[in-house]
Parts: sequence; structure tokens; C-alpha cells
Amino acid sequence: MLAATAVLTCMHASVRHISDGMHPFEITFFRNLFGLVAILPLAVRAGLASMKSRQPGLQLLRSGFGLAAMLTWFYGLSVVPIAQATALSFTSVIFGSIGAAIILGERMRLRRWSAVVAGFVGTLVILRPGLATADPAALIVLLSSLCWAGALLTVKRLSSTDSVVCIVTWNSILLTLLSLPVALPVWVTPNGEQLLWLLVIGVLATLGHLAMTGAFKASEATVVFPVDYMRLVWASVIGYLAFSEIPDLWTWLGGTIIFASTTYIAYREAALRRAGRPGA
Repeated sequence: MLAATAVLTCMHASVRHISDGMHPFEITFFRNLFGLVAILPLAVRAGLASMKSRQPGLQLLRSGFGLAAMLTWFYGLSVVPIAQATALSFTSVIFGSIGAAIILGERMRLRRWSAVVAGFVGTLVILRPGLATADPAALIVLLSSLCWAGALLTVKRLSSTDSVVCIVTWNSILLTLLSLPVALPVWVTPNGEQLLWLLVIGVLATLGHLAMTGAFKASEATVVFPVDYMRLVWASVIGYLAFSEIPDLWTWLGGTIIFASTTYIAYREAALRRAGRPGA
């Protein structure tokens, strides 16, 4: 998991670097294209029969959420300090918990609702509405977290009928197709150096998500999840070294509050699964 956080943060920094000469929407297309190339060997190995989805409409909805999340996230990375964007991205777990209660009908009791409220307090600490001029771009990052939560909730439904390879392959194909029309209006033919960076982004994204998946398979979420906080540490270091960005105290404080609340939510969900109870 530690390797996954480092790899994904390097990928985010690469997006930030290349966004100086290329629109984030075009970067999104190439990230999906190279991601599709990376996943195709697994799809071929699994066979065409395993690619048949029992819920194609839900596959499209999941990719719609995923595209919205990626477009807003890559745009946010191009204009928001990496450490601040990373801290705000932790809110996806909070949005996911609320969505699970409202959409999936999962029960949430006082302790988990308290963690959700604490997470939003951490968000307000970072944004500081009324004390400083709120950055509209930071709200774009929050929108990305909301969309990502929607994608995760959709995957939760899909996983009951479709295999992991089926879900990932469908998602890669649909994201590539859906992101192309968005990229065309801002298209700039990439030069050799940009193509290399785009390839790096695609490879790092694939490696990072594979490493994260492996970590969750090897250990319980309560062990793996706290390590995700290292994303904020890596983002702060890379932001300073590569972009001369120094995260302020509010980013660290708010990010810590958000992460503590999301870690507690993950801990409670894991504990309830072990106990066979529906909510708490």
C-alpha cells in the first residue's frame, strides 16, 4: 500500500507537470487509452465469455461517474496545490458512506454519522469559508470526490453479478470512448516528450491501482487504509520539490481530520462485516 500511495502521487504530479502544455481533458483521454492497452491482455486471457455484463446500463453509469471524477480531478490537479487536492480527495469515503445509506439502504448509526460530520468539519478547515476567499477550483476537487463516490457505489452493485476483469475492461473501453469527444475541442497533438509523459501517467495509474488492489487482498482494510494518509505526505514533498508549493497549516489540520474520520468509517465497516451486522 505504501508503494501504491507513492506511485499514484507521482502520477498526479505528472498530470500537474504536463498540464502546463496540454488541457486536462486531453490528458484524461490518453490516460484512459493507455489504461485500456494495459488491461487488454487480461481481458483476452479471461476470454470473451467473461466479458458479458449482466448489467450493461450500470456499467455505463459507472463509467459516467468515473469520467466526471477523472475530468474534475485532473482539472483540479492543474490549478490546486497537490497537497490540498490530496487532502480534499479523502472526502470520497465520506460521500460514499452517505450514498450507501441513501441509495443502497445501508444502516448508519450515531458513530458513523459522527465520523461523517467530523469529515465535513475537516473540509471546512481546509476551505475556511468566511475566513478566506474560497478557491472555486477546490470545490471542483470536492466534486471529483463526490463523483468518485458514485462510481464506487456503482461498482459495489456491479460486483454482485460481474467479475472484476469484466468491470475493469468495460470501464476502460467506455472511458476511452466517452473521453474522446470531451478531448477533441481542446486537442493539441502531443509531441514526443508529451507522449512519453502520457505513457508514464498511464503506466503509473495502472501500477498504482494494481498495487492498491493487491494490498487490500493481502490485508484487512483496517490495516491498509491508514497507510493511504501517506498520499498527503508524498504530495507535500513532491509539491515542494517539483512545484515550490508549501502546504499551509490548515491543509494539514483539515486533511488529518478528514482522514481520521474516513479511517474510522473503514474500521467500523470492517468490524461490522466480521460481526455480520448491517450498520452502526
